[in-house]
Amino acid sequence: MSRLVASILLIALVFCVVQSSAWAQESDAPAPAEEAATVEAGTPEAAEAAPSDDAKELAKPEEVNEPAGELPEQLEGIAKQVDDSETAKETSAGILTPIYMVAEALEFPAFHWLAFALMLAGVIGFALQLVIGKLVVFAHMGFSFSEILSDALSFVISLVGLVLTTQAAAQNSTFTQSPFAVLSASLLGLILGIMLYSWGQAQEVEAVRGRSIAAAEAKARDKK
Repeated sequence: MSRLVASILLIALVFCVVQSSAWAQESDAPAPAEEAATVEAGTPEAAEAAPSDDAKELAKPEEVNEPAGELPEQLEGIAKQVDDSETAKETSAGILTPIYMVAEALEFPAFHWLAFALMLAGVIGFALQLVIGKLVVFAHMGFSFSEILSDALSFVISLVGLVLTTQAAAQNSTFTQSPFAVLSASLLGLILGIMLYSWGQAQEVEAVRGRSIAAAEAKARDKK
């Protein structure tokens, strides 16, 4: 579980950087103006364009009686009430403000380099753990659904964190513009990922052996 907590903390830091860049940007694109063409009344074109009453009746689409989606409307109403609540706004600001402050303090290329390496290490390490590591555990006659779920969740978190890190680095630093920085971070992530996999596999094998010894001792006590 310590690996899962570490992955969550890392992706939280990366999410801070992405949110800070989105918070600082302002949308200045004007809304496109709609152009409407009018036809003067009394002209032949207007007479041809005006449909008759019978044509209007035929053009009306048939109404289909479908049950109203009550659940989405209820959720939308609840969301609107929460958005309009002053208490909710203050609570949201209290959560985001310190995160923005930390993100602004970590806005430098070295942080993106380190975050990229760590997230890549998580992706490589947990991917190997899910494939090779679980085969090794099965070879020792062991199985743990909780460990599989933990490694899978950690892999997803690391993958999302890697994507967010790359996006934040491309928008806020020169990390992605330097091939040396990208290659060196990738090499460090590969080395750390293999080390993470080795450490995790050793822990799981040791846990399997411990469960086997405990089961054997329990059988011996039952025979007595």
